[in-house]
Amino acid sequence: MTRLSGAARGLVTVLAALLTATAAPVTARADTAPEAPADFVTLRTVDPTILQEMRYFTPHNFVGAPVDGYPQPICILTRQAAEALHRAQQELLPQGYSLKVYDCYRPQRAVDRFVRWAEDLDDQAMKEEFYPDVDKTRLFEDGYIAEKSGHSRGSTMDLTIVKLPALPTRPYVTGETLVPCYAPRAERLPDNSVDMGTGYDCFDTLAHTLDPRIQGRQLANRLLLKNTLEELGFVNLAEEWWHYTFKPEPYPDTYFDFPVSAESLTTAY
Repeated sequence: MTRLSGAARGLVTVLAALLTATAAPVTARADTAPEAPADFVTLRTVDPTILQEMRYFTPHNFVGAPVDGYPQPICILTRQAAEALHRAQQELLPQGYSLKVYDCYRPQRAVDRFVRWAEDLDDQAMKEEFYPDVDKTRLFEDGYIAEKSGHSRGSTMDLTIVKLPALPTRPYVTGETLVPCYAPRAERLPDNSVDMGTGYDCFDTLAHTLDPRIQGRQLANRLLLKNTLEELGFVNLAEEWWHYTFKPEPYPDTYFDFPVSAESLTTAY
């Protein structure tokens, strides 16, 4: 009886495992094809009025150097996300504002570069600006760096608002004195966006969209961006005032790795 009961229990365990595996969600997959699917477009072809300051093409980012996978400073998105951004722009322009994107589709190779940078504890070159109060050993644990990014699925973007007429922003100079990303706007490195309380890619809880310490004009600016986008189907990442995803995503389980380049697109650009 004991031997039969053990065998029966073993059979039940196997059947349960099979049922669990059957019910499990589809695993996210990578797509390393050199070209994007046909429904990826450059934002400029959908709305040339939206400003673009593609930070990862430049050295002004938390890595401190141009990032792998960005041979061109252009915004690429799924067509659905780009058209939704166009609708948001149409809402803001009559109010005297424009959207400005910092990052859009992000190839997996760029995410891998972020991971390697985070693991290199000796590289602290950009700490004073982007993570002045966060120990680099905590970047993974605190959620600032991850091995996968929604940006790689093509419908997520980092963006802000600029008051029109847009003033030019002087270029960042490698090696210049850095200022904490949460410093007063007049003291931060130049950015022609409205004051959101922190700079872009600020690894600090002050960057949480509804952090209660953000008040007055800074909060109003965040809410203008948030309310405009959410009414059109975008979802904000609560920990980053600049991070939005258009829903439903056409590729919710696929992480692409084609370069950020017009040549990666299979359709006219």
